[in-house]
Order: sequence, then C-alpha cells, then structure tokens
Amino acid sequence: MIKNKKIIVVLPAYNAEKTLLATLNEIPFDLVDDIILVDDCSSDKTIEIAKSFGLKHVYKHDSNLGYGANQKTCYKKAIEHNADIVIMLHPDYQYTPKLIESFAYIIVNNVYPVVLGSRILGKGALKGGMPIYKYFFNRLLTLAQNIIINQKLSEYHSGYRAFSSDVLKNINFEVNSNDFVFDNQILSQIFMEGYEIGEITCPTKYFKDASSINFKRSLKYGFGCLLVSIEYRLHRWKIYRSHRFIR
Repeated sequence: MIKNKKIIVVLPAYNAEKTLLATLNEIPFDLVDDIILVDDCSSDKTIEIAKSFGLKHVYKHDSNLGYGANQKTCYKKAIEHNADIVIMLHPDYQYTPKLIESFAYIIVNNVYPVVLGSRILGKGALKGGMPIYKYFFNRLLTLAQNIIINQKLSEYHSGYRAFSSDVLKNINFEVNSNDFVFDNQILSQIFMEGYEIGEITCPTKYFKDASSINFKRSLKYGFGCLLVSIEYRLHRWKIYRSHRFIR
C-alpha cells in the first residue's frame, strides 16, 4: 500500500504463456497488494502458469469475448476486491512493470486520477520497434482526436493505464465495445466526466511474442476511434445524446 491505498494490478491475458512470467517477475510486490489475471479463453498454458506462480485471483472467460470484454471483467473484479488504485498492465511484456510505482504515486498524491503510459513521449515507440506505419497512424489519429475533443494527450492508444477506483465507479464502461476500441471509449467517458489524465514516458518493446493487431484490424480500430471522438463532440454540443455518457 501507499498511504493506506490498496493497489491492484490487473492483467488482461490472452495466450500469454511465453511472456507472463517475465511480466510477473518485474512487478513490485512490496507495493502491489493484489494481482488479478483474467484469461480470455486462451488456448495455451496461461492459466496454469499464473496459478503455478501463486496468483490467487485468476479468472477465465468461457469463450473468447475480446479485449474490451477482458478489461470490463478486470475492472469489475478489482472493484469487488476493494481496490483504491487499479493499474492495467498487459502480460505480453511489451510495457515495463517497473513504472507501476510511478503510476501509483501520481494517483495517491492526487496529481491525476488517471495516468497513461505514453510510448510517444520521448522516442520509446520507434526505439522499441514500433512499425513505422503504426507510428504514423498513431500520430495522425491522435492529432485528429485532440482537435475533435479538445484535449492534448500524446496518444490515446496505450494499453498501460492506471485509474483511481472512484473514476471506474463513476463511468459506465459496461456499455462500451468488447473489442479494441474500448480503450478509446473509456477515455472519452473519463473526459466527459471532467477528469484529467496524466501521462508518463514509457519505453516499449515490439517482438514476436508481444501481442499486436494486424493492418486490417488497425484500420478498423482507427475508424472506430474517430467515431468515438465525433460521438463525444456531438454529445458535448447536445446535438446527439449518447448512452455512453449517460449514467
């Protein structure tokens, strides 16, 4: 704990057997109170490795529901276990667990209620092997989103995130997509509620066993993100009432 705040790390896992141990071995267990792993019906030994490591809170979807659905279960379980701070870390070892302490202190000290690990601040993305086309579209998409919703994030697409549990309790993330666009939908809800989001420079690693979506799914995701931003703006202007922002 930090200042008596319970810190829970959630791991949305899918076929992570090759990278899970490396991820777990870098988590600062002197700081983290609990780890929750949710397996989205993997076909490998992710569950067995998690349990053999000693994780107490391991859950498995009966079918593959999608990345967004995995996050929903992660956050619900963290709230059920009375988390004060929830940190989402991908178990594919693309993001370093060594930043968990920094995320936690920012929230505990009431600097920001939400923190993202940014691959774009600094030179972490390209240095870590992010494909050029992904970097280009990340920058272009982020620029468009910042203009549409009037924010200044360096990127909206990082999978390394930390939340005050109060934030998760005050937004209706259950209505969001079960697919990858969930990441952007939840950020739009956070901004709509008036919360500010901080960012930390985060190195990243792109390698064979790290999870990634292909070009076709990237395009679908990109168009989905733009639609989310437009939905946000229209709701702000009271032109269109979106269920996403009504509690």
